[in-house]
Amino acid sequence: MKETPGIIEALKYSIQMELDGKNFYTLCGKESTNALGKELFSWLAEQEDFHRKRYEELYELTMQKKGWPATSIKPGKKTTLRNLFSEAISKLGTSLETQKGEFVAVDKAIEMEIKSRDFYKDMAGKASSETERDFFTAISAEEHGHYLSLVDYKEYMTDPDGWFTRTEHHSLDG
Repeated sequence: MKETPGIIEALKYSIQMELDGKNFYTLCGKESTNALGKELFSWLAEQEDFHRKRYEELYELTMQKKGWPATSIKPGKKTTLRNLFSEAISKLGTSLETQKGEFVAVDKAIEMEIKSRDFYKDMAGKASSETERDFFTAISAEEHGHYLSLVDYKEYMTDPDGWFTRTEHHSLDG
């Protein structure tokens, strides 16, 4: 299979991006002042590590075959944060203690996920095969899911009562 121009460099960059993400999320999890933040950042660190392992596998296969593997390589099972949020929030309720540093960390994490999502979307657009395009499209979607989880968490930290009203769809009728 013909190698996509720059795919080796793109995979190296992806590996480094995921390593940086894992390190950042691990640190944020340790510094978080609430259970939900600790859970969210821990989950994100695991996701980044999973992605890194997939990229290392792809890198090796691409180097051996001198191009993208012909077989479909799936990014992994789709995981959601709904259960994580439900469990942690049922314990926390609307009483949440957050410090300014938590907001800064979440804002940085949101930026990182946007950058990752856009990078993988761009890689999908440059793909030389359907399997390569499908892989990067799926990874971009996963990164978008991480972004949405972080936005959800930020909204929860900002206004827990409003977050409950919005997400739990409680009626305010009398």
